[in-house]
Amino acid sequence: MKKFYPDSKVEIQGITAKFYDNILSGITFGKYDVFLKKAIALLEIQEDDKILDFGAGTGKNALLMNNYLSAEGEILGLEISDLMIEQFKAKTENINNIEVQNKRIDLPFTLEKKYDKVFISFVFHGFPFETQKKIIQNAFDALKDGGEFIILDFNEFITNNTPLYFRIPFKIIECKYAFEYVEKDWKKILQDFGFVQFHEDLFFQNHLRLLKAKRGKK
Repeated sequence: MKKFYPDSKVEIQGITAKFYDNILSGITFGKYDVFLKKAIALLEIQEDDKILDFGAGTGKNALLMNNYLSAEGEILGLEISDLMIEQFKAKTENINNIEVQNKRIDLPFTLEKKYDKVFISFVFHGFPFETQKKIIQNAFDALKDGGEFIILDFNEFITNNTPLYFRIPFKIIECKYAFEYVEKDWKKILQDFGFVQFHEDLFFQNHLRLLKAKRGKK
């Protein structure tokens, strides 16, 4: 499958996509799994929430979020990797309130309902800025009034001012879009799209952030 953004590293393909969860858990010595559970606990999910998961991957996030939902809650994952979707479906085949669709989050789309939360985890930083703006607009359009757009990703920082233990792997692993992403004022950008009432939780010495923004009325 041809990548839509050749300079990005968030379009996971091939053997990496097939074993993505195991690879991520292995290289972080299981710390990513612990971190993710902690972050999702901070989403303050209500039992009947309708959640849209942008770049849903293998369904790992959806399963964790579903722990907080009743039968009235729902999760719809949007993903473009066939290998990821295959794993998502296998993990959630016996869960009635979780679904996945092959849909691009960087293009306009329509859905049958509005959602209480739109969640995107370590995907957003890997797109060009003009594409990120399209994703923000899609999130805004998909949310109910007062619904939350929640971004779990890198915090804002000047890369060369970060400690060496973080700076070196960041420069080795991340794509050029990530370097642009971390130096932008995302609260201001989201505010320009109509989002209000920001809240953030910081992790790993403030290098990672869970940013929540509510959809205002337009």
